[in-house]
Amino acid sequence: MKRYLEERVGAALERLGYAGMAELAFEAPKQEAHGDLTTNIALLLAKAAGKNPRVVAKEIVDSLDMNPASVTKTEVAGPGFINFTFSPAFFARKLEGILREGASYGRSTVGRGVKAMVEYVSANPTGPLSVGHGRQAAIGDTLANVLQWTGHEVTREYYYNNAGRQMRVLAQSTYARYRQLFDPASAFPEDGYQGEYIQQIALLLKSELGDSLVGIEEEKALAVCKERAEQVLFDAIKSVLLRMGIRHDVFYNEDSLYSSKKINEVVDEFRSKGLAYDKDGAVWFKATDLGLDQDRVIIKSTGEPTYRLPDIAYHREKFLRGFELVVDVFGADHIATIPDVLAGIKALGFDPDKVKVVIHQFVTLMRNGEQVKMSKRLANFVTLDELIDEVGSDAVRYFFLMRSNGTHLEFDLSLATEHSDKNPVYYVQYAHARIASMLRFAMSEGAIDPATDPSAVVYDVLQSPAEIALMKQILQFPELVEGTAKSLEPHRVPTYLHELATAFHRFYHDHRVVVPEKDISTARLALCACTKTVLANGLAILGVSAPDRM
Repeated sequence: MKRYLEERVGAALERLGYAGMAELAFEAPKQEAHGDLTTNIALLLAKAAGKNPRVVAKEIVDSLDMNPASVTKTEVAGPGFINFTFSPAFFARKLEGILREGASYGRSTVGRGVKAMVEYVSANPTGPLSVGHGRQAAIGDTLANVLQWTGHEVTREYYYNNAGRQMRVLAQSTYARYRQLFDPASAFPEDGYQGEYIQQIALLLKSELGDSLVGIEEEKALAVCKERAEQVLFDAIKSVLLRMGIRHDVFYNEDSLYSSKKINEVVDEFRSKGLAYDKDGAVWFKATDLGLDQDRVIIKSTGEPTYRLPDIAYHREKFLRGFELVVDVFGADHIATIPDVLAGIKALGFDPDKVKVVIHQFVTLMRNGEQVKMSKRLANFVTLDELIDEVGSDAVRYFFLMRSNGTHLEFDLSLATEHSDKNPVYYVQYAHARIASMLRFAMSEGAIDPATDPSAVVYDVLQSPAEIALMKQILQFPELVEGTAKSLEPHRVPTYLHELATAFHRFYHDHRVVVPEKDISTARLALCACTKTVLANGLAILGVSAPDRM
């Protein structure tokens, strides 16, 4: 609908000499009686034109070249809004194209030629993934999907560090548990990792190496423990992500920034630009020259870089690798680091506006109205693996995506396992399965499959309010996909799918699909087939299955 109006209203503005003076936009009116779409373009143009907005609106309406078979009513309303009402035939005629496009319906080329990278999860291999990592995984993977649907060339990347304090603690914890297998009185570090997964790695080391690490030099034993623990934990991380259907294209190691001297290059470049200086034995980034409230330490007096420096160096590499759109998906605990990294990128001569940071809030697991805090077996938190065990990967992904990124998410375990309309993912999947069942039944009764010859369907018989409402909902899907790619708000997809499923269930309640009247039956089957296509395509973007039977 919007594209149809953009062409025709845009042409009218051109004829009137108003083109380019204000942004033309359309939205659905708050009241259904005001039509299908409305625009405030006349109000925006009125001041520049030196005219009353209603006068400008009437000029635009009088200059429109509309096909009455598509738009049945165009009116000026209120202070100067222009409302448009589309004909049932307009919606019905679009169904043929959807049947032909099938699994491609909703795809576009708006991002063609844009090389995009989505970085997500990026947990260091020091333990199992938490449910917070799971939310980030679902958000990041869905954003990568939706960018691909809009034609972007997408790379999915995982950034991690297998060096530093956390990995030292992992090695020390593993070695301590390994020694305790031979000497139960052996000490365990105060800040060591307590999860049972450390015990499991220690048992694995014992089965592979016996007691050979007991008598050797501690640093050598720690190196062995670190390497084996990292391998086991990274394999586990990749395994649980695969359970969610997530595969990264690149695993980028922070340590490579040091070994390749990229860190030094960043500091040298800051110095050459007068943006780095020495003070109190440390190296400082002159962030105040870039609009921040105070300068930042980038190398401590001990010689150890702060977190800011490798993060800036890593983003520099993203740009040097040719990415034109960089999407970072972070937890809320990263929010303080973002201004520093963006300032560093700007200082290095790159466009910080090409970095889109998506911050998600935390997840609370609830069961029967009470918070679930502890893992049953592995750590002092519930692991993502355990959550998938309990509710399944479809529910995990769908529930993680139902709320906006910036909203704290209460994940209702009881609801996620319920087989009823109350369960949002079940509700949407059931709509898809019901249509699949209906189409199988219709074909078994000798009905014509509308997908085999979409041009033979008499679409104009679809005239009832429920049929029109469902068609309108279906036609919103391409715009939804493009809007989600632009806004980076993946919750818009499950919200839309729930509304589509509701529109279908209302239609199904109001109308029998397989009826004696051949034209009506075939047209309604076509409408159902289009609905099924959009449900499947939307669920595919979310990484959720679209079952044909439930």
